[in-house]
Amino acid sequence: MEANVYNNARKINRSATRKAGVFWLVTGLFILSAIPLIFGVLRLNELANGAEITPDNARFFASPLPVILHIVSSAVYALFGALQFVSRLWRRGTGWHRWAGRVLVPFGLVVGLSGLWMTLFYPRSEGASDLLYGLRLFFGSGMVLSIVLGFIEIRRGNILQHRAWMTRAYAIGLGAGTQVLTGMIGALLFGKANEFENALLMGAAWIINLAVAEWSIRKRSNRQTRTA
Repeated sequence: MEANVYNNARKINRSATRKAGVFWLVTGLFILSAIPLIFGVLRLNELANGAEITPDNARFFASPLPVILHIVSSAVYALFGALQFVSRLWRRGTGWHRWAGRVLVPFGLVVGLSGLWMTLFYPRSEGASDLLYGLRLFFGSGMVLSIVLGFIEIRRGNILQHRAWMTRAYAIGLGAGTQVLTGMIGALLFGKANEFENALLMGAAWIINLAVAEWSIRKRSNRQTRTA
């Protein structure tokens, strides 16, 4: 009798801890997503209201469609994507995860492909070095590839690999939010960054996100292995 009460109490505590962890995870992802989205909304406002054209924004006025697609699709992908980490939404048979996934896959591809298009065809902004150019191509291609592989794996019925690839894609997609934080840290530690330092700080953001994603993937895999 006492053993059953103790075990039930442990299960309740684990469930409460898990719910609190999911809450803080989703909240953190929302906050991280909001940082670049605020700048995106400001950019859309510039384009809509015909702000003064400067060397920093001239490329957006010359070809506004890619940046509009990138900002709008990033908002949908980041915010809806955060909810995909709430296990209750896809364990109760509501169809949420599948429905949201069908929305997120095309929007995620638009995020990655529009980012690659802007990297390849927009004139480079001031302070954009060859290293940053290469990093944007590498991680942008990695995001698109991860989404495609994640889609292929779910069509094959391989749920674990599907989650892993989609987690990696989402981590890359949130790179812009982490780049704001790494840029702030770099400014506090080193002052104004030069082109090379700026590229390193932005690249570090993608690496940090992917490192956290890989840790999460392996933790989930180990937990499911122990359960099995």
